[in-house]
Amino acid sequence: MFLKFWKHLKTINHHKMLVMKGCFRVGLYKQGLLHDLSKYMPSEFLVGCKYYQGDVSPNNAEREDRGYSSAWLHHKGRNKHHMEYWIDYGMPSEPAMVGMRMPDNYVVEMFIDRMSASKNYQKEKYTDRSALEYYLRGKNRHIMHPEVRELLEKLLYMLADEGEDATFDYIRREVLHNKK
Repeated sequence: MFLKFWKHLKTINHHKMLVMKGCFRVGLYKQGLLHDLSKYMPSEFLVGCKYYQGDVSPNNAEREDRGYSSAWLHHKGRNKHHMEYWIDYGMPSEPAMVGMRMPDNYVVEMFIDRMSASKNYQKEKYTDRSALEYYLRGKNRHIMHPEVRELLEKLLYMLADEGEDATFDYIRREVLHNKK
């Protein structure tokens, strides 16, 4: 357990640093500093240590073992950059559960989070297509507001086709343009 403790801590610290750098590049300084702080809370951190694997989220292993992930349920309810944070009951004419419109700064943080998670877990196998490929494997299961889906996909495809520098430049100029 002690070795898993250190490896898990190293993994989440590295992920947090990648997201922080990405957020700083687009001007989201506060979000970069505060990103995923709940991962250090015992309800998430200790579960992460127990189910640590190194190449995938420990939440998946907890879900396989227990039938649900207590760490994920805690995490997604406290971090606005997760689409699941923004799911609510639909109106009578809508599906039972619908995705709410996320503010653009959280959509950008979600994009940076996905890119950083791909870098963190794939290490030297990472390419600018990695985050898009991961997203596409689960796309049909996501509950997301149409405008959120459109922006996230635009950024993921731009990263895959034009690279990180061009995508971050687009985010600064066109998506955030001094909105925070």
